[in-house]
Parts: sequence; C-alpha cells; structure tokens
Amino acid sequence: MAKKATTKSRSAGTTKAAKSRALVERRAADRRAGERRRTGDTGTSDAFIKLLQSPLVAELVAVAATAALASLAEHGFTSSGGSRGKRAGKAVKEAGKAAAAAVGRRLGNEIDEIKKAAKASKGGAKA
Repeated sequence: MAKKATTKSRSAGTTKAAKSRALVERRAADRRAGERRRTGDTGTSDAFIKLLQSPLVAELVAVAATAALASLAEHGFTSSGGSRGKRAGKAVKEAGKAAAAAVGRRLGNEIDEIKKAAKASKGGAKA
C-alpha cells in the first residue's frame, strides 16, 4: 500500500507540472498568434482608414447629418425634460430613420451610376 501512495503522489506532482507547462506553452502560442493577427491586420486597417477618408463616405455622412437635422427641425427638437422628453426621443428616432433613408437613397444613386458607367464602357469596348 505504501507504493500506491508514493505512486499517487508522484503522478499528482507530474500532473501539476504538466498542467503548468501546458498553460505556459498555450500562452506563448496565443501570443505568437496575436502577433500574426496584428501584422496581418495592417492591410485591413489601412484599407478601412482609406475607406473612411474617401469622398463618398464624407458625402454620405453629410447627407445623413443633413437629413437628421431636417427631421429634428421638422419635429421641433428641444432639450427640455418632462412630456417633451418623450417627443424629443421620438424626434431623435425619426431623425435616425431619415438619415438612414437618405444614405440608402444616395448609395442607390451611386450604384446606379456605376452600373450605367459599366454598361457604357462595355458597349464602347465592343464597338
């Protein structure tokens, strides 16, 4: 029986050591994977920044802001509380809807123009 006790204690010790080694190895692997992700994301983040700086995005933001302000002005947006607070919340919600609709219309127009230009260039290339 004494042998079993020593065997258990040894196996328990090796299990703890194995667990701690496994955690260290896993963390090192996670760190390396994170480094790979960060270096791979530079292209994605650069592309996203360029997209945000594009004239189309700036125009879409301006269209959305204009539509939201027009909607707020139409609903009589005020910052006072009370019963007007509910109306103000509704006005903000309507402003968001108006902004989304304006951006949708503008994007639709842009896509239509791109399609027309693509058809014209295909027709010009064939002729």
